[in-house]
Amino acid sequence: MSIVTVQLGQCGNQIGFEVFDALYTDSHCPQGLCSKRENEAYQASCKERFFSEEENGVPVARAVLVDMEPKVTNQTLSKAAQSGRWKYGQHSCFCQKQGSGNNWAYGYSVHGPRHEESIMNLIQKEVEKCDSLSGFFIIMSMAGGTGSGLGAFVTQNLQDQYSNSLKMNQIIWPYGTGEVIVQNYNSILTLSHLYRSSDALLVHENDALHKICAKLMNIKQISFSDINQVLAHQLGSVFQPAYSVEGSCHYRRNPLGGFKDSALYTSWLEPINAFNVWKTQRAFSKYEKSAALVSNSQFLLKPLDMIVGKAWNMFASKAYIHQYTKFGIEEEDFLDSFTLLEQVVASYCNL
Repeated sequence: MSIVTVQLGQCGNQIGFEVFDALYTDSHCPQGLCSKRENEAYQASCKERFFSEEENGVPVARAVLVDMEPKVTNQTLSKAAQSGRWKYGQHSCFCQKQGSGNNWAYGYSVHGPRHEESIMNLIQKEVEKCDSLSGFFIIMSMAGGTGSGLGAFVTQNLQDQYSNSLKMNQIIWPYGTGEVIVQNYNSILTLSHLYRSSDALLVHENDALHKICAKLMNIKQISFSDINQVLAHQLGSVFQPAYSVEGSCHYRRNPLGGFKDSALYTSWLEPINAFNVWKTQRAFSKYEKSAALVSNSQFLLKPLDMIVGKAWNMFASKAYIHQYTKFGIEEEDFLDSFTLLEQVVASYCNL
């Protein structure tokens, strides 16, 4: 089962490169913790999932690169090709900006419809190279401008055209201190649209990734490259080929025993159904042992409530609304987004 990755904007393309590089590095690590046969099966599974047939002996990533200008996509394509280990195909598209600035509404209402056919054609070409399509992995910023709006539009189109395939969006939660003055507007618009069209949102917080670089890795001058590599490593371990552990095995060995406590879960879900373990004898990357936890919990409740609150305070004073209305995002669209996300907050509060 293959996954087609869609890398959107500067954030999505830079992270996407690091993810594929981490996956390739892992699959080609010499491993002493499993048999040769197991390692070969692991490598074959990883290749089928993320890479297509080789060109001149070099694996090709199952990916489509999209950005507003050619600079970032060209850099990403070149960086992969220069590695000599794997590369991207020619499935890249840039949507020329025309004095719009970094604007979510422009990405969603103008860029998306204007370049819909070319983007979806590129995705279809990549899909046709898969013997069996598992789904799509969309990498994008949540609070960025044009790229986030375009990402929401593309995800909506994927839902319309590939309704039976999984759509998972990996989104970067912005720094709490703020990167873009309208990041809270962009965030609520992105989240509300993805809530309707995506099957799952895999969220990483910039502040948490920054803390890992500073405190665990002791990096003094932290760059976005450092943060992206940490993120890629986490994603790589989540996507590591593994097999399911049956119910009775869930709690037999520590530290899994702690997960049988029913107090950890909502009342309408039994622990045996709420917690699943996937494992493999094959180590990830250079680590002898590793574990990754993906949870649907109240962890993001506070930051989500905070972003909605900040966006509402700006909206109440009509700050910067004109930047959105001039490209077709009306005040009613904001109100719909607020209503939906407030319902999400209320639902998670009641878990």
